[in-house]
This record gives sequence, C-alpha cells and structure tokens, in this order.
Amino acid sequence: MVDDADAAGGPGGPGDPGLGGRGGFCGGFGSAEDKEWIPVTKLGRLVKDMKIKSLEEIYLFSLPIKESEIIDFFLGASLKDEVLKIMPVQKQTRAGQRTRFKAFVAIGDYNGYIGLGVKCSKEVATAIRGAIILAKLSIVPVRRGYWGNKIGKPHTVPCKVTGRCGSVLVRLIPAPRGTGIVSAPVPKKLLMMAGIDDCYTSARGCTATLGNFAKATFDAISKTYSYLTPPTSGKRLCSPSLLIRNSLTIL
Repeated sequence: MVDDADAAGGPGGPGDPGLGGRGGFCGGFGSAEDKEWIPVTKLGRLVKDMKIKSLEEIYLFSLPIKESEIIDFFLGASLKDEVLKIMPVQKQTRAGQRTRFKAFVAIGDYNGYIGLGVKCSKEVATAIRGAIILAKLSIVPVRRGYWGNKIGKPHTVPCKVTGRCGSVLVRLIPAPRGTGIVSAPVPKKLLMMAGIDDCYTSARGCTATLGNFAKATFDAISKTYSYLTPPTSGKRLCSPSLLIRNSLTIL
C-alpha cells in the first residue's frame, strides 16, 4: 500500500525525490515547448497575417529579417542545420582564464537558401542554439545557372564569384553537369546545402581556419545575386515597398 506522501510526490516519492512536490530537474529540464509566435516587428506581423506569400517578396525589397520565426514560417520543414565546428576560446581575466565555446552552424534547404551563424557561449548547447538562430537570420537566396546550354534545371553557379574573409579567398567557378562539387569538405557542405550540384572551387590563404573558410565561402555564395546577366538586366518598374502597401494593416 502506497503512503499519502508518496502518492502526492512528497519526500522520497517517485514523482519528486526529496523536493516535497515542488518540482525539480527530473521532469523535462531543458525541453522547449512550442509556444505561439507573437511577432514584434512590422514584417513579422505581415508574415503572420499572410500578407506576404514568400521569402522572395522580402528579398526583393531588401527588408531586414530580425525574427527567426519568419524563416521558420516559410522554410521550417525543409531547413536542415549542421554544426561545422565547436571550438573553445579563452580570455585572460584577473581571476584567471575564462573559457567559452564558439559554435559554427550552417543551415539550408538544399534548394536555393543558405545561412551561416556563429555564436559564443559558456555552454555548448547554448552556443549551438544561438548559432542556429543567427544562421536563420542570415539566410540568403542562392542564384543558380548553367555551364553551357540551358537544358534542364540550373545546376551550378551562374558566373565566377569570389568571397573573402581574413586571409582566406574562395573562388567559385561554374562546372559542367555531372562534375560534382570539386572542393574541400567545408565549402562542399555549404554548396550542397545551397542546392548547387556542380562547381569548381579555388581557395588561397590560411584555409585551416575553419571559421574564415566557411565565411569566405558564404560570402561568395551570397554574391551570386549581385551580378546581372543580359536576360535580367533590363529596366524594371519600381513598385511600392511591402511596408508601404500594407501600412494600414500593421498600424
């Protein structure tokens, strides 16, 4: 027969040993519950009210994305993240050395969107969570093109692009269909997550520094929409911004 104290989860009870039913670390510590998203920016309110149909509309007007939930709203199910590296960093203080952990996380949908986040924290799990949020906020669209004849779907970068971070310089070069991604493991992972199937790469500098290597590759990928090719370089009529069009909605 079970005592009343044990049944109520008292001291020594199976529900909460030694805490008198006040709750402790045993039941779901660190588990994140799905809460309803309450947007705090004008763009977030427009997205939640279904006034904006796709991410392309946001990038068309160069609107800054300051809420990671906006990315989850459009790409939540298709996004995949991967931790590239976790490294300890130290700072010398008067009391001794302070060690923190720096996480590099890449995120993408393998179909035209890629993001890179870097976060430093005292705990590894906190650093990874923060890096994932920053990676979502830094997501950029990736423009893909052809190496030769325009047959089938775009499979490579549209032109030669170069990215730089520190001493590392990464150059992406279009490749024929079926070539694959010819590169080191770090750029290969980022290019795959961006949805690029064939690409030649050239790297110089201290590529052993993974953070700079990844940032230089991300910089090169984000420049694919910086160059206009003849079919898309014509005049375009300017339309009012999304915030202006929906000014009455977000008040």
